[in-house]
Amino acid sequence: MNCGLPITDCGLKEAGARMRALHHFSRFFRMLAFVSILCCASGTRGEDMFQQGAKAYVAGAFAKSADYFRQAVAAEPSAGGLQNLGNAEWQCGRTGAAILAWERSQWLDPFSANTRGNLRYARKAAQLEAPELAWYEICSAWLPVNAWAWLACLSLWAAVGMMFLPGILRWPRADWHQGVAAAGFAIFLLTIPALAGTHTRSRMGIVLAKDTPLRLTPTKEAQVLAKIPAGESARLERERGNYVFIRTSGAAGWVESGQFGLIACDRGELGKESSTTNKHE
Repeated sequence: MNCGLPITDCGLKEAGARMRALHHFSRFFRMLAFVSILCCASGTRGEDMFQQGAKAYVAGAFAKSADYFRQAVAAEPSAGGLQNLGNAEWQCGRTGAAILAWERSQWLDPFSANTRGNLRYARKAAQLEAPELAWYEICSAWLPVNAWAWLACLSLWAAVGMMFLPGILRWPRADWHQGVAAAGFAIFLLTIPALAGTHTRSRMGIVLAKDTPLRLTPTKEAQVLAKIPAGESARLERERGNYVFIRTSGAAGWVESGQFGLIACDRGELGKESSTTNKHE
């Protein structure tokens, strides 16, 4: 005779639900640990490549140093790594790749006096002009590129919060609520020109190869309008196949995409330009 409680499927269902929940949590934490390991491995590899590049630079092996720094910034982009990459490229005689690396370093860290000095020296030595910037583009260069987006978001949310939170939370109205809201909206409006300047500057780039032919149409058989020196600044306007249409201070036309590098680019594009430039130089 069974004197125990009757068996029902409710307890089994609850146990199954708990097991499924535990399984999902376990999968989530395994994925989180895997991503953390990948990030740590990427950072460690970048640091190792950076140290190898520094040793090679001190030893005078500038080409090898540039390769190491290129791998370092591809694994972990940083203003310091890009500045050192520019130094190594300059020592190798690759003016375009050096100026591009320094411009990318300044894109991440506009406060570096060393990078600004390197760009002035390189352009003076190569007889190149600095890119012409509109007033809102100059403003956008005052802070790191991501700082303007954060400032715009924080100021807008602070303004909106001070407008609606006191009523939602039934706080007594105070003058400082309106003051914070007004200041937030004012800061947000001031960031709009800088955000526009950041967007337009993201289309700027550097000509990489020496005497790059500027073509009338995007074909190899096209008429050559001019020869562009390595390190010349230009703006990207459109792309077609393996060619890009760029506009410099004095001319406009098509060049091969491998002979032109954007200052703002994805991590996967870092370091590709130099290897392409070596084939043309």
